[in-house]
Amino acid sequence: MLSKNQLGFLYMFMSICAFSLMDVIVKWSVDYPLGQVLFFRGFFGIIFYFFIIPRKRLHNFYKTKRPGLHLLRCASGLIALVAIFIALRKLPLATVVSISFAAPIFTTIFSIFLLSEKVGIFRWLAVFIGFIGILIITEPGITELNIYYVFPIIFCLGLSYVAITIRQLSVTEPVWLISFYFSLSITLLSFLTIPQGWVLPSLEDFMLLSLIGIFGGVANLWLSQSYKYSEVSLVTPLKYLGLVFAIIFGYFIWN
Repeated sequence: MLSKNQLGFLYMFMSICAFSLMDVIVKWSVDYPLGQVLFFRGFFGIIFYFFIIPRKRLHNFYKTKRPGLHLLRCASGLIALVAIFIALRKLPLATVVSISFAAPIFTTIFSIFLLSEKVGIFRWLAVFIGFIGILIITEPGITELNIYYVFPIIFCLGLSYVAITIRQLSVTEPVWLISFYFSLSITLLSFLTIPQGWVLPSLEDFMLLSLIGIFGGVANLWLSQSYKYSEVSLVTPLKYLGLVFAIIFGYFIWN
């Protein structure tokens, strides 16, 4: 029987795997408008959640005790999502991932002040050693800096606050409801981009775009489960493993 912390680590690892697959398809989807990609991320995430909602909650699945906190979670999540989608389209995959890995630092700081978590020396070491290791591996340069490098940083701040709100919401809310409202907010936001023009995808592209929603929906659910079982500052450093997937995919797919 796994302990709560072990379950938190397991769900975080699975979430990283699913998010990495979603990131690859998002980078591939550069020929489609951003709003249309957001629609697939949100809509097919919603479809997935309807398969896991308990039967006894189907008639009132949308009810929540904390609408205000859901709103904050969705707003910060949308800012982070749009920022990372833009970054993935405009910057090399490994570069985006390496910059976004500053998020565990912000998340750890937020957890101290907003969740009153006690972060010991070993957790700080895990965060900083992981981040320094990524800087050594990726060797980010400044010769090609442009405005798009701001978006991974915006993503870091948004994602860090998302972690805090998920931890707070999971005390009283089921994780599928937390994830459902986020996917719904993504879908509603995407509708605002319809006047800018959407592109009719081929059947193969439609299936790939749909996987953005499936992978994103599953990843978000597992992320919420991770923060429910473990302290935010404990499992967040595990996100550094995502760089391994980014390097592999970036090398074999985009050279």
